Amino acid sequence: MASGSLHPASKIRGFFASIAHRYDLANHLLSGGLDFLWRKWAARRISMERPRRILDLATGSGDLAVVLSRECPNATVVGADFCLPMLRVAKEKTTGALIGADALRLPFAPGSFDAATVAFGLRNMVSWHGVLEEVQRVLRPGGTFLILDFALPDGWFGWIYRSYLHHVLPRIARLVTGESAAYEYLGDSIEKFPQGREMKEVLAAAKFAEISQKRLTGGIVAIYTGRKPAE
Repeated sequence: MASGSLHPASKIRGFFASIAHRYDLANHLLSGGLDFLWRKWAARRISMERPRRILDLATGSGDLAVVLSRECPNATVVGADFCLPMLRVAKEKTTGALIGADALRLPFAPGSFDAATVAFGLRNMVSWHGVLEEVQRVLRPGGTFLILDFALPDGWFGWIYRSYLHHVLPRIARLVTGESAAYEYLGDSIEKFPQGREMKEVLAAAKFAEISQKRLTGGIVAIYTGRKPAE
C-alpha cells in the first residue's frame, strides 16, 4: 500500500492556491451541503473529550476550525496549513490562531495539544506515516486524533458514486472554480487512500490505541479516531 500523496507537496500547494477563492463554494455545491453536517459530526466527537487545546491540520479555509470553536467553546483552536492563499480565506472567517506550517514539521513542542484533527487533508500529504508521527509528538498522552475524509461506498451506490467522482464532479468544479486538475486529482486520491480496516492498521502502526471508525452518508465519508496511549 502506498503511503502518501500522488503528487509532490509543491503541486498540491499549487492545486489549492489555484482554487482558494472558490474553494468553499465548490465544497458546499459538490457535496450538496452535506459537508456542513460532516464537520459538525467531527467537531461534536472532539467536544466529548473536553479539550483545552486543539490542532486542526490542513485547516484550509478554516471551516472545521470554526465549527470546532463553536462546539468546544472553552478550547483554543489552532489551524495549520502550508497553503497561504487558503489561510487568507480562513482569516476572514475565524478569529482563532492560524499558522503557516507543514504537517510533517510542526512548530510545536511535544504534548502541546489535547486533540488534533485533519479533515479531507491527510490523503494530500506526502507521507501519511510522517504526519501521524508528528501528531503523536504534539499530542499529550491520552490525547485524541480525528481524521475526517472521503471513502468509497460498497455495492451499487459505490458504482454510482465513482461515476460521479471521476466524470461529473470535475466538470462541475471547472465551472465553479475555473480549474479542473485539482478535482480530477481528488477522485484518484480517494481511490488510493486507505479506508476501513486498512486505515485502522495505519493508525495502529503509528501507535494509536482505541481506534474507531464511523461511516457517514452511505459510506462516502468516514471519521476515524485514535488515542495516544497514556504514559
